[in-house]
Amino acid sequence: MLEKINATMVQRFIDYCRVDTASDPESKTYPSTHKQYVFGEQLAEDLRALGLEDAAIDKYGYVTATIPSNMEAKVPTVGFIAHMDIISSVPTENIDPKVFRNYDGGDLLINPEKNIVLSPQDYPSLLNYIGQDIITSDGTTLLGGDDKAGIVEIMAMAEYLLAHPEVKHGDIKIGVTPDEEVGRGTEYFDVPAFGADFAYTIDGGGLGGINYETFNAASARIKINGVNIHPGSSKNMMKSAILIAMELNGMLPVEQRPAFTEVYEGFFHLNWVHGNVDFTEMNYIIRDHDRQKFEDKKAHMQRTVDFLNAQYGAGTIELEMKDSYRNMRDMLESKMYIVDEACEAMRQVGIEPKITPVRGGTDGARLSYMGLPCPNLFTGGYNAHGKMEYVVVQSMEKMVEVMLKIVQINAAKA
Repeated sequence: MLEKINATMVQRFIDYCRVDTASDPESKTYPSTHKQYVFGEQLAEDLRALGLEDAAIDKYGYVTATIPSNMEAKVPTVGFIAHMDIISSVPTENIDPKVFRNYDGGDLLINPEKNIVLSPQDYPSLLNYIGQDIITSDGTTLLGGDDKAGIVEIMAMAEYLLAHPEVKHGDIKIGVTPDEEVGRGTEYFDVPAFGADFAYTIDGGGLGGINYETFNAASARIKINGVNIHPGSSKNMMKSAILIAMELNGMLPVEQRPAFTEVYEGFFHLNWVHGNVDFTEMNYIIRDHDRQKFEDKKAHMQRTVDFLNAQYGAGTIELEMKDSYRNMRDMLESKMYIVDEACEAMRQVGIEPKITPVRGGTDGARLSYMGLPCPNLFTGGYNAHGKMEYVVVQSMEKMVEVMLKIVQINAAKA
C-alpha cells in the first residue's frame, strides 16, 4: 500500500513542480502573488479528495486540514507544515521535471538540447544516492522541491493513515503556508485556530536532517542620495551614489560574506544593488546564530552609515534596518522532547539523525515564537534555490515513514 502511495506522491510532486508559485518580495498583497492562492485552492481540493473533509483555504492563502484522531485517549496534537511558494530570483516558468531512475554515479544530462549536466564533480552529494531515483529540472529553471517535496510528503502520510485505521494516532493538523520565501509565511498564521500542541516544518534538505537552530536575521535597505553634475565641470561638487555604495560595501568585513562562512559563522549578504550617480539603492541581509554577534553586526552597519554620512553630509545615506526572525533554539531548548521524538522516529526507520543549524530561516522559527514549537525536518532535496536543484525519491519516501513513526510515538503517550 505504501509503495502505491509513494508512486502517487512522485507523480503529484512532478505535477505540483510544474505550477509556478513564485512569491514576490516587493508585493504589498497577501499572499504576495495570486498564483499562490490559485495553487492553494487546488491543494485544498486535493486534500478533500484524499478524505480530509475540513480541508480549506482562508483569505490569506493558508491551507489547513485535519486527520481526526482514531483513539479514545487524548494525546498531544501534532502538526506538519510546508510552504507552497518558490523563490522568484531563478526562472520559475515552464518548469520541466526530469526523473532519472537507478542513478549510476555519473553525470546526469538533464538538458540534452543545451548540454546541461548535473555532475557529482560539482555536487558530490549525488554520490550518496547511487542506485536511487533523482528528480531534477532541465537546468534552465528552478525545480521547486523547496517546498513542493514537503507538501506531497505530508499528503502521502495523510493518505496512508486514512487507508490504515489500525495505525493509532491522535489529531494531526496539516498546514501549507504562502510567502515563506519572502519572509512573510506566518504573518497571518492563526496558531490557536491551527490547534496543534507542537509541529514540524517539512522544509529541510538531505536525508536525516533535523534543525532546531536558525539564524537571527535582519534586513538592511539602504538609499544613497548623490549629486550628479556633468563630469567635465564636477570638481568638488559631484557626489557619486554608486561610488559611495561601493565604499560602504568595502567597509564591511570581507571574511563575513556568505561565500567565506559556514556552520555557525554569520554574514552580511548584499542581495542586490541598482542605481546611478544620482541615486543608488542596496539591500542586505544580516545573519548570525549568536544573538550578541548578530547585534554587533547590526551595530557595525549603523556605524558604517553614520561614518559615511559624516563624510558626505547628513542625509546622504538612509538606512532602514528591520529584524526578520530570531533563532528558534531559544524557544525549543525547554521542549527538546519534540526533537528527541523526531530522532527516535528516524532511527526506527533506519536513518541516523543529522542535527545541524539552519543557515537560513524557516516558518518554524517564527511559529516557535508565536507559541507553536516547530523544528524542521528533511525533505530529500539538495541545491535549493538554484537551477541544479534535485530531490531524491527514496528520501521523500523515508520522510513519509518518519512522519508515520512520529504520530505513532506520540500516540504511545496515551
